[in-house]
Amino acid sequence: MSPSQPPPLYEQLKARLVADIRAGRFGPDGRIPTEQELCEEFGLSRTPVARALTELAQEGIVLRQRRRGTFVNPAWACGAAPAEEEQETADLTVLATGTVSVDHLRTAAAGAAARPRIRTVRFDELHATFLRAIAEGRGPDLAVLDSVWVAEFARAGFLTPLEELDADGWLANEYTRDLLPPFSHRFGGRTPAVQAPADVTGLWYRRETFERLGLRAPETWEELRATGRLLAGRRTGSGHVLVMPGGRRAGEETTYALTGLLAANGALVLGEEGEVVLDSPAAAETMRLVRELITDGVLSPDVAGFGKDEAVELLGAGRAEMCVGASYQAGALAKVTRLSLDQVHSRFGFAPMPRGPEGRSAVMCGGMVYVIPRQARRPEAAMRLLRAAMAPDALVRLCLITGQLPPRRTSLQAAAAVSAFHAQTAALLDRAVLRPVSPVYALVSAQLQVMIEEVLRGERGPAAAVARTADLIRAVTMDADVSRPAAG
Repeated sequence: MSPSQPPPLYEQLKARLVADIRAGRFGPDGRIPTEQELCEEFGLSRTPVARALTELAQEGIVLRQRRRGTFVNPAWACGAAPAEEEQETADLTVLATGTVSVDHLRTAAAGAAARPRIRTVRFDELHATFLRAIAEGRGPDLAVLDSVWVAEFARAGFLTPLEELDADGWLANEYTRDLLPPFSHRFGGRTPAVQAPADVTGLWYRRETFERLGLRAPETWEELRATGRLLAGRRTGSGHVLVMPGGRRAGEETTYALTGLLAANGALVLGEEGEVVLDSPAAAETMRLVRELITDGVLSPDVAGFGKDEAVELLGAGRAEMCVGASYQAGALAKVTRLSLDQVHSRFGFAPMPRGPEGRSAVMCGGMVYVIPRQARRPEAAMRLLRAAMAPDALVRLCLITGQLPPRRTSLQAAAAVSAFHAQTAALLDRAVLRPVSPVYALVSAQLQVMIEEVLRGERGPAAAVARTADLIRAVTMDADVSRPAAG
């Protein structure tokens, strides 16, 4: 390092660290030396070293983990150079997935006088795609991401607090006042994300079968078991009574369904301060329900090996009568049945998750969010598109088609006035439960997927599986700041 030659010392150190990362100097775990170690190695003061590491983190080249250290971002290390066609263009760039209607974004863009270039990827590729784009310095202007990733990306410094782009006070004066309580995303007193149309967990069922047998959608676990046993007694062939995503192959779909079941019995994974509260009698009771449904002949342990959307596709193909799932899966049903989305809701009912003996009428909420990365080249244009996509009338039109829930109170009231499903669900949102909020959510989710898979396969008893999973989640969150982001 030469203090007398440009560029500045921190830039020289950045360049040296990037070269060392590319050369694989930092070993299989990718751990970067501490600030003190770098100061001693290069003969520098703490100021240029701290700035170099901070900028490397903001650019996505390294990941800083509280109380553990700084590590090479594996997505950046493995990333290729940006494709020529993905270099800067005159258009607004958007990264999205099929969970949010691309047509909705295009319509909103027309109202915002924007010309978006929308790149869509599969949901299971979205996290890695976004992280790699940031690592390569080509983050989109606007991205549609899973709401459970907000804490991770906000803590890493990848997201722009929207207050910085809100010159006329839209967030405080209009949006926040109209926002339903479950859908606020705050980090360090700022707003790094805005909730897109949201989803809820629940129970899909075939209307024709239920109407023919004079059945109604079960509201309690007792009614679920009774309905399941009746249908099992009438089942012919190789069809299923009840299906659900039940293991690691279905990924986040499994976690969403499982946390919905847990919430229906008053069980959570993490408490309000980020502490692990999974090891509760209510959670063990939920896992016992899963085993009881298998004993009843209602649920097959084979669901532990289901892939993404496999459960709901069996329902759509007429090979299952009920499916634990989420409202957004109306799209998967439409695809397998070749029906329009409004026809899907006339053929398949969707009810809130049946509640357990310790539970209440509640729904598990999830969904996607809009974010504007720090790397956005046209952040003001991205903010205009975001606001257009969140306009009340636009939200109503989209949600009436997809069955999703608008996060704005006025939009939900308008949808509920013409949709029985939205009217039914709107009454429950004041008691909505969200998936565990944690900067290491992916690790938490993976442990939950293993837990239900083991219970389904009979590899571990319900209480033992819950206790073991709670201990493992404590271990993976021990060195991370898992407390909820500050509200103000």
